[in-house]
Amino acid sequence: MQLTRFKQTLSCRTLIGCGIFIYCLFILSGCSSFGTRSNTSKVAQFKQDTSVGTEDISIAAVGLVGVPYRYGGNNPKAGFDCSGLIGYVYYKAANIKLPRTIDAMSNKGKSIESQPPAPGDLVFFNTTGDKYSHAGIYVGQGRFVHAPSTGGTVRLDQIETPYWASRFTEARRLAAQ
Repeated sequence: MQLTRFKQTLSCRTLIGCGIFIYCLFILSGCSSFGTRSNTSKVAQFKQDTSVGTEDISIAAVGLVGVPYRYGGNNPKAGFDCSGLIGYVYYKAANIKLPRTIDAMSNKGKSIESQPPAPGDLVFFNTTGDKYSHAGIYVGQGRFVHAPSTGGTVRLDQIETPYWASRFTEARRLAAQ
């Protein structure tokens, strides 16, 4: 079957248009990484999952995804704020009693700056101008569970997103093998 001149022209225009569209997608996908280069080196280690025997902590944390946020909350029925979630999970999964505030928790365990994080490690963020103003539980593959804000729920987020990567302070290990 022969294409008419009109159909040949339309077919060529379609192919050219598709090519331009694909080219633009490649260009735009490269733009998404601008502005986060200084922070990505800090969170690049999160791609190297290791095990230190604290996976039960991360499993317990993931099981609470969807529980409502509540300022001062420290159990699934009442809801959680970030420190309440961490305290609850560590006590239930590892029998470790932690202080109530993120700032006090930041003094527990040891910084793991020179090692890749493991599921169950705490990840700290500066979201308000304080070095330790928010925290979550690292669960592996660059993800962490946290209770972020009023009106929200406990959720699973990627630490490498521009928002969290730019605010990441440190990871700490509270429980050893």
